[in-house]
Amino acid sequence: MSIPEPHGALFERVLVKVSGEALMGNEAFGLHWPTIERIAQDLVEARATGAEIAVVVGGGNILRGASVAGQGLDRATADHMGMLATVMNALALEKAVEKAGVPARTLSAIPMPTICEPYARQTASRHLGRGRVVLLAGGTGNPYFTTDTGAVLRAAELECDAVMKATNVDGVYTADPKHDPSARRYERLTHDEALAKDLKVMDAAAFALARESKLPIVVFSIREPGAIAAAIRGEGRSTTVAP
Repeated sequence: MSIPEPHGALFERVLVKVSGEALMGNEAFGLHWPTIERIAQDLVEARATGAEIAVVVGGGNILRGASVAGQGLDRATADHMGMLATVMNALALEKAVEKAGVPARTLSAIPMPTICEPYARQTASRHLGRGRVVLLAGGTGNPYFTTDTGAVLRAAELECDAVMKATNVDGVYTADPKHDPSARRYERLTHDEALAKDLKVMDAAAFALARESKLPIVVFSIREPGAIAAAIRGEGRSTTVAP
């Protein structure tokens, strides 16, 4: 497959956060391959803007540690199981991205060298510099932290210019647009404004780290084809939370 020429990236290096649920498509559980192929194609188009692309994917389509903790499992064990789910998702996306024509690598915070490379900041940065899409799996490698926190941590470590948070809604609203038809979408907010208005952009630990690191967060919907590349070019509907 031919890759389009770079066109119009606002950022040189970004981290895209994709929820595990986004990989389910219309299924109730697991992986929906046509949806994975569409998201992979979006990542290929995003790479074609000229930006370097790192990806953190959640594991909620397979298992969410916080949800099963207490059901016969302690929280640490449940979270470790959730981290393994993110590795499975990352491997699926890696193969779909490569099938779409761009080299990709999965790096896991939990070392499993017979399956994928262990995460190291220098290794990840080198892969990004060589034009590969880098899938960062295993969360932070520690229990009690969400993949949102892992995404912001990796973005800060890798000196990314922004975190692109792909969600089911096209930005941050004054209220939940599913329940309040009068809810308005913000075009732009500062970290302090989002905090003062108690807007749930990310979980508290992730948002605090983004604020401290002065990392912009771009919130957009992943439901439309080409949404990731459009957000990187500053097009489409989204909300930017920045210093």
